[in-house]
Amino acid sequence: MDQGALEPLGRPGLRHWQQSTITEPSLEERGNVFFAAVEMTRMPMILADPRQDDVPIVFANNAFLDLTGYEEAEVMGRNCRFLQGAGTDPEHVARLREAVEKREAVAVEILNYRRDGTPFWNAVFMGPVHDPQGETIYFFASQLDVTQRREAEQQFRQAQKMEAIGQLTAGLAHDFNNLLHVIDGSLERLAAKRHDDKAFERYLVAATTAAQRGAKLTHQLLAFARRGRLEPKGVDLSELVNSVAELLEASVGSKASLHLNLQRRLPPVKVDPTHLEMALLNVVVNARDASPNGGAITVTTREIHLNGDAKARHLEPGDYVLLCVSDEGTGMAPHVASRATEPFFTTKARGAGTGLGLAMAHGFVQQSGGRLEVESAVGRGTTIRMLFPRYRPEAEPRERPAQEAGHRAPRPDTSTAPPLVLVVDDSHEAASMAAEALQDVGYRVVIAHSAEQALERFDEAAASDNGFRLVFTDVIMPGGENGIVLAAKVRERAPDVPVLLTTGYNDEMAMEGPQPHAMDVLGKPYRRSELIDRVQTALRRGARTGPGRETSDFGHAMA
Repeated sequence: MDQGALEPLGRPGLRHWQQSTITEPSLEERGNVFFAAVEMTRMPMILADPRQDDVPIVFANNAFLDLTGYEEAEVMGRNCRFLQGAGTDPEHVARLREAVEKREAVAVEILNYRRDGTPFWNAVFMGPVHDPQGETIYFFASQLDVTQRREAEQQFRQAQKMEAIGQLTAGLAHDFNNLLHVIDGSLERLAAKRHDDKAFERYLVAATTAAQRGAKLTHQLLAFARRGRLEPKGVDLSELVNSVAELLEASVGSKASLHLNLQRRLPPVKVDPTHLEMALLNVVVNARDASPNGGAITVTTREIHLNGDAKARHLEPGDYVLLCVSDEGTGMAPHVASRATEPFFTTKARGAGTGLGLAMAHGFVQQSGGRLEVESAVGRGTTIRMLFPRYRPEAEPRERPAQEAGHRAPRPDTSTAPPLVLVVDDSHEAASMAAEALQDVGYRVVIAHSAEQALERFDEAAASDNGFRLVFTDVIMPGGENGIVLAAKVRERAPDVPVLLTTGYNDEMAMEGPQPHAMDVLGKPYRRSELIDRVQTALRRGARTGPGRETSDFGHAMA
């Protein structure tokens, strides 16, 4: 169809209809009336011709030209894609393209661009126009600039986020102020009572307990924020629940009764079992607290397949494993259930809970690639579902030959001196504490406070024929290179020197450095005994691995 064929459909058609004296307009005249109305309306509208190559625009009303800023000559004969730009979502484009191919109607909000390059949100309704024989002769599209509404919605969501952050900050400050008060007060009393053994011990225990609670609170916050360091592996959820059944039974107590409905021979899921046990325990404790009059608390595992409803759950279609906790307790009203996973939101009495348990579980499940769902009704109990994707283990990488070219031969260990360890941490206090712990058991230690300084120390020691046997480095260090980059450069210089990492915050931005090998990671805060044990283990592995081998046995991969 050529562009001239539209001549009777524009203004000439309108004039023809105005001059007509026939009472009942013909089909052609009705078409003219339609186009006259389309041309006069303030709603942007266009027609495209599916019978021509690339479905070009063959009609655009003045409102469309006003909306986009184009002249009529710049629009006619072009496909609508000229309105798209860098920020246009490919999924929205695909929906429009699919509707054209299937000759179906579609409604979508898509980010388009005006002639001057300014973006606007365009609410498009597009549908086919058929002739009396049922053939699709046009695609009609009405459009509406909904930018203001979208911006208002975005501002509202941002306000909600800021409110949640404010609530999180206030709860966090309250809990940590209490912990710091206990630690500070206990240390003050320790100084005053250092000659009173019983008082010294009492305040020492109080300070230690408060510090441990602070560490646990931090781990929960990291899990909520999906920044906790995970060590995932293939896990059978039924076996995991069985392994902690006694702990769950003890947590439920005597009022409620625990029931296990576990499917045998479940396919594995890839999760951190320790974090999952903590998440399950938190959910079961919540179920217990929501059941003051008793009742059954049921833990269920089973395999499920998501297909049609997967996108509604923001999950990819496929095979999943379900871990479900149901109770017969008081239940939650809809406005309460909608906030159940918010940090520090709790319906428990003051002092009875932090409000982080379900938030932590929610963050952990999402970080593990799954989804946590809450279903509840007042008087009908609550069901918490945790969905995890099925894990299909890949073949383990094989070790390369021990004497591969390009790797340095191992230095013969003829020295009887204690092993020399390089400790790297931008915190002077943390570095000193680690060095002191290692020196207490006989290691020689050199301290560096940046990756650049550490490499200088490393090269100096290598040149003196008294090289380092191990590098213990923090992952996140401000400015310059981080611990991951340092580890890679150490491996380039000496593949046989093990690297032990430590971090309290697993931020993906810090993990952007090269990671050619899996490396052992010690989470902060750590105990003195844990540090010594991991250093000794890394040294033994380093002695066994030797140069030229893949260090897949070096420990846990970075999460």
